[in-house]
Amino acid sequence: MRIAFLFILMLFLDGCSKKSSAPSLELGSLIENFPAAGGSKDITVTTSGSFAASDTSAWCLTTAGNGKFTVLVQPNITTAERKTAITITAGSNRKEFMVVQAGAEPVDPNGGVVPDSIPPDASGMRDITPQTLAQEMVPGWNIGNSLDATGGETAWGNPLISQRLIDSVKKAGFKSIRLPVAWSKFSDADAFTIDTNWMRRVEEVVNYALRRDMYVLMNIHWDGGWMQPTNAKKDYVNNRLKIMWKQIAKRFRNYNDHLIFAGTNEVMADGDYGTPTPEYYNAQNSFNQTFINAVRATGGRNAHRNLVVQGFNTNIGHTINFFQLPTDPRANRIMVEVHYYDPFNFTLNENSNITQWGKDATDPAKTETWANETWADDQFRQMKTKFIDKGIPVILGEYGAIARTSLGSPEANADHAKYRLYYLQYVTQSIKSHGLVPMYWDNGFPGDKSMALFNRNTGEKYYADIISVITSNN
Repeated sequence: MRIAFLFILMLFLDGCSKKSSAPSLELGSLIENFPAAGGSKDITVTTSGSFAASDTSAWCLTTAGNGKFTVLVQPNITTAERKTAITITAGSNRKEFMVVQAGAEPVDPNGGVVPDSIPPDASGMRDITPQTLAQEMVPGWNIGNSLDATGGETAWGNPLISQRLIDSVKKAGFKSIRLPVAWSKFSDADAFTIDTNWMRRVEEVVNYALRRDMYVLMNIHWDGGWMQPTNAKKDYVNNRLKIMWKQIAKRFRNYNDHLIFAGTNEVMADGDYGTPTPEYYNAQNSFNQTFINAVRATGGRNAHRNLVVQGFNTNIGHTINFFQLPTDPRANRIMVEVHYYDPFNFTLNENSNITQWGKDATDPAKTETWANETWADDQFRQMKTKFIDKGIPVILGEYGAIARTSLGSPEANADHAKYRLYYLQYVTQSIKSHGLVPMYWDNGFPGDKSMALFNRNTGEKYYADIISVITSNN
């Protein structure tokens, strides 16, 4: 009796096991591409049971039944490609089907279509070497903490950039402006579609400088720190860079060679200031290549434009050791960018007691034991040997030293001001003499611990002596 019961129980459990096994599931396709206009497609489903299809996007609808599911894609009115995954389930078995939709062609103000790519156009792009063009940029000045401010142009305390300010900078003797920009003001954050009004404002500022015959070096700056050079983020960053630079490059495609694009800024893994791992610097090298490819693909004058790429964290040593020059279909149109803030305790550290610098320093307790004149000369000499002597210009995209006006006495303040002036005089001259392009970092804030040279409201000079040593031909 017990044996018969156990036998029946085993048959029952075996039947339940067979009934609970997941049905098979195969799809006729795992990915489909749609044009910007949208459309629908039927995808066959082979399964031994029933199935369901689900998607969370608002622009892609699915219906399932009769051995297939139908994908209905709405028109894409943005200029950026978009993607979504549809999940197909049959019991515990599941597969993902990817929908990829092209972006719409942007429409210009006159009603015409702006194509993604046009034939190369060399008009307005002078037949001069990048070395010659680079030397026409000397010296340069950064409009820092303005268009690169996340949250908007005035979010970090500076006023709106004006023609009056640019005119003052030009009159003071600067030949070029580095324009850091945070582009992630999106009309569609999922598609990385840059807001039209923000694009228009950046273009307005670019025109302030170009109409005064200055050069503009425009980049994607820190922008919230999304450019993390890790294996986990590399594909995401490269995709986002491609989408954003495509939009920027198309918008500014018709500008002449006084406008220069720079792909990134100080790319580094958050909080890691050490020597980069292969993971880190290989990721940054890939970002440079993505930038080059995206801009060149738009054609027109962008096929001939000078482009600037960065070493890891724009550190000179890391650039010497780990930088890889991107492949470029246009020969002899790449420049390399690094920054220089050595020694940190003198130039940027607001809490440091290091207030003297160089051969004339009198107090060892107030002076770093490294990064003196010889160090600066050697840093720039290495960049000259590695790049400039091989025909690749070098942009020293940022350098400077903060003001110290609260050191306890007027004498202490004056003492630091003397060494600050000498530092900027010596470093600027060394940058120039080694053939690099100096571009002073100005954050716009006056007073203690600032780096401002100009009043952003009036254009007046805060430090005429510093401006003089930077713009001097000596």
